[in-house]
Amino acid sequence: MTEDERAAFIRAHTRLRPVPLAPSIRIHTADEATVLWSRTEDEMATIGLPPPFWAFPWAGGQALARYALDHPDETRGAHVLDFAAGSGLVGIAAAQAGAARVEACDIDLFAATAARLNGAENAVALHVRAQDLVGLDEGWDVVFAGDVSYERDMARRVTDWLRSLARRGARVLVGDPGRAYLARGSMEPLAEYDAPTSRDIEDAECKRTTVFALRDA
Repeated sequence: MTEDERAAFIRAHTRLRPVPLAPSIRIHTADEATVLWSRTEDEMATIGLPPPFWAFPWAGGQALARYALDHPDETRGAHVLDFAAGSGLVGIAAAQAGAARVEACDIDLFAATAARLNGAENAVALHVRAQDLVGLDEGWDVVFAGDVSYERDMARRVTDWLRSLARRGARVLVGDPGRAYLARGSMEPLAEYDAPTSRDIEDAECKRTTVFALRDA
């Protein structure tokens, strides 16, 4: 599927909606998670595409976006990475807060397309990368990671990498609503938010979500 075809699919199955915790940002959002999930499974499973995580403002990303907008000194003039960006929400917030360069990374090609569309809709420049950056260090000043601790092996791999970036001197900010595999002992809580969500994708309509700074040890 081409970039144009992915963009057409996203526009056909989502609507531009303000993000609950960051209403100054609008992203392409699915009306019903179950419908879009079924559609992607039925129509696209044969070509090995992952579920449409890009189509929803997840709690961790919402909290990070709100934090970035409320604390522009964290990102002003910085080289920022929005890791596992999904919709690109957090990267958009960082750009609006004055980051010099924002890279939005996701291994899902649909997420990369969604991030490009959402960046354009919000009049910010996102440098979107559809690749796995875990293990790399390209000198980012600030790294955002939302909702990356819901699967044990992935959480361990990602946290070890993020910790290495923090050790080098990057500011690593993690948004998490209480996922099972969060490395809490390595986290310094900075802010808490009540993130509106949907029972289609979460176990509650509102998730108490924390923004953490990852310690380097």
